[in-house]
Amino acid sequence: MVYQVFILLLPILTIPYVSRVLGPTGIGINAFTNSIVQYFVLFGTLGMTMYGNREVAYQRDQPKQLSNLFWELSILRLVTTTIATMMYLGFIILSGEYQLFYLIQGLFLVSNAVDVSWFFQGLEEFRITVLRNTLVKIISLISIFVLVRTKDDLWLYIFILSGSQVLGNLTLLPYLKRYITRPHWSNLMLTRHLRPTIEMFVPQIATQVYLQLNKTMLGALIGVQASGFYDNSDKIVKILLAVVTATGTVLLPHSAHSYSQGRYDIIETSLDKSMHFILLLAFPLTTGLAGVAPLFTYVFFGKGFNPVADLLVIESAVIVLVGISNAVGVQYLLPTNQLKTFTASVVFGALVNIVLNLPLILLIQSNGAMVATVLSELLVTVYQLIKVRKQIHIFKLFAEVWKYAFSAVVMGVLVRIFTVVVPVQSVTLLLLAVLWGGAIYFLILGLLRPHVLIQMILVLKRKSK
Repeated sequence: MVYQVFILLLPILTIPYVSRVLGPTGIGINAFTNSIVQYFVLFGTLGMTMYGNREVAYQRDQPKQLSNLFWELSILRLVTTTIATMMYLGFIILSGEYQLFYLIQGLFLVSNAVDVSWFFQGLEEFRITVLRNTLVKIISLISIFVLVRTKDDLWLYIFILSGSQVLGNLTLLPYLKRYITRPHWSNLMLTRHLRPTIEMFVPQIATQVYLQLNKTMLGALIGVQASGFYDNSDKIVKILLAVVTATGTVLLPHSAHSYSQGRYDIIETSLDKSMHFILLLAFPLTTGLAGVAPLFTYVFFGKGFNPVADLLVIESAVIVLVGISNAVGVQYLLPTNQLKTFTASVVFGALVNIVLNLPLILLIQSNGAMVATVLSELLVTVYQLIKVRKQIHIFKLFAEVWKYAFSAVVMGVLVRIFTVVVPVQSVTLLLLAVLWGGAIYFLILGLLRPHVLIQMILVLKRKSK
């Protein structure tokens, strides 16, 4: 969670600067070209990130099998990424436009080839990945401010983003010697992982529809500026989502390990606590973002980015929806090996997104793409809850949801009134609005006394003693 808050702070420092230096067109070109390379990264990864995370959690008590698993998945990942890279180079040759930017974005494929973070996540060794990536991100932050000075530096901005990703993954490699041994080539069986990784690949493809297809279609149908507006809104929401879904990253290997030991009671207990904590954060983040959206857009992005405000209001609903589906899907369905249900939910959402995208984009442009995204996420969440309703106590998970929702809605309305009444648009007003909103939310919540908040206070008191 601390790391995700740190990741939250970095774009708050860089995005206002970069938006003003590169402008809507530069931001749009980066968003559009990056959306293309991510399709090839997806193919190179197959479903190995989540699959590897889960399998490492299953086998972490067996050092020999764990080492073999690492080599099998790493070699398989290298092969698939090499194929994806060759395909991407062919695409660049045929593309004609933005070739330089596409080429630099290709570093994300190199980063994918050397990524071993899935291994450490499966071991629940988050400290290693957090410390390395924090250092690299600080270096990239400084580099952006020092080196990116004009619109002509767009290529350099993309290079810093993609190059830092490569550097961050390379810094993890020396730590592998603690856990793995030299491979015994005769014992390695790469093909046994093909089917399960391809099965994991299907929901990854569907997920990528949410992440990239909207930007790609906006860039192709409306223009790169529309793609840039969508991307800026999406970045802010994804930053907040990173805080909400941090528990999913941590609890996937934890739940998978409990599942391998037959401890279903631990899995449901973890899901129950996690869901309440997620909703405690997700509702105020949703309504708070919607409340400050116009002021935030003006202060954060500057002139020329006004359409982002409406996009933020629409997309803010995704924070709650993805928070719930992340808890159910990543913390329950995947660890308990219910991949078919998880895949079906994400594919269903992707198909709805594709069907709605074209007419809505043509009708209301960027807002249409965002509406399609929200509706798709809603259907994914509802589908998952319907499927698990007989396995877990659904009503227990959402027993106090009305308390979070009521407190958050009141807070959001009062925050919007506050930003409208005060005529000055400034960073100071934005900070005051955030503090005002936080105080209102926790004041009302304190009066309603939700169980999870009381438990958190008791734990903090015990630790302080």
